[in-house]
Amino acid sequence: MDALANLLDGPRGREPVLVRMIMQPPWSVRVQDEALLGMIAMLHGSAWVVPSAGEPLRLDAGAVAVLKGPDSFTFADSPTASPQVVINPGWRPATVDGTDLGSTMDLGVRAWGNDPEGSTVALLGCYHVSGEISRRLLDALPQALVLTPALWESPLLQLLDTEIGKDEPGQQAVLDRLFDLLLIAAVRAWFARPDGHAPAWYRAHRDPVVGRALRLLHDRPSSPWTVASLARTVGVSRGLFARRFAELVGEPPMTYLTGWRLALAADLLLEPGATLEAVARRVGYSNGFALSTAFKRVRGVSPARHRQGSDQSLQNRS
Repeated sequence: MDALANLLDGPRGREPVLVRMIMQPPWSVRVQDEALLGMIAMLHGSAWVVPSAGEPLRLDAGAVAVLKGPDSFTFADSPTASPQVVINPGWRPATVDGTDLGSTMDLGVRAWGNDPEGSTVALLGCYHVSGEISRRLLDALPQALVLTPALWESPLLQLLDTEIGKDEPGQQAVLDRLFDLLLIAAVRAWFARPDGHAPAWYRAHRDPVVGRALRLLHDRPSSPWTVASLARTVGVSRGLFARRFAELVGEPPMTYLTGWRLALAADLLLEPGATLEAVARRVGYSNGFALSTAFKRVRGVSPARHRQGSDQSLQNRS
């Protein structure tokens, strides 16, 4: 598994909010659900995304927008339209003055809007992602990006449109996977652009030597890797491998591995029932003491404090 797949497949909230929005102008919706990642896929018509900071972005049919949270954004038929509806956490729509709208705008299974025959149709999804692994991906993305139909084309849009209205056993799992695929496709298409500013770890995967080494580190973080053993496995000398890795990734192999192991550990420590010893073994440390020492040295807090801080954050959100 490569770095992008690991980042998208890392521990995070399952069942992202997925809604098929059907709107007839005039309309304007402010989304302030505090999600860390939002995605809009335009199916019919056109609309505008207005981030909390930055210029309005036009979306035509076939376009996809990816937006970083937790800041709010406005989705509307005009870049200057004042919001009429506010979407709160958990997809709880309300008027601008705070009156709960309940189910008054529901239009069927996962469908929502002001007119079932509306001329504008879009798929809107919000990931309440969490964890260190997902944060690495978020850090690599701009605040808002738009892929226009001229820049990319994906059959996933129509497939999602077909599946989102079904209410069959296992349907949420199907939608989760399709939405994940759409996000992966959008991120890859963005990073492939000359102005996409892909992070070093992403660009390095194209290298036949460093790319293979990165996949090994991500697939087998618990293995007792050394620079020498990695070099042997990918078939080059130790010196050449160390230089090439540092040049392409931006840091030495063992520094990268330590960061990756501790990012994994930070997420695994938050799983119910996880013990320090078990997590240590899964990420390549001999015991809990060794993991705790490295965790505190690199991250500045002990694993116990890390857990307490996460628990407090969850309490503050609830």
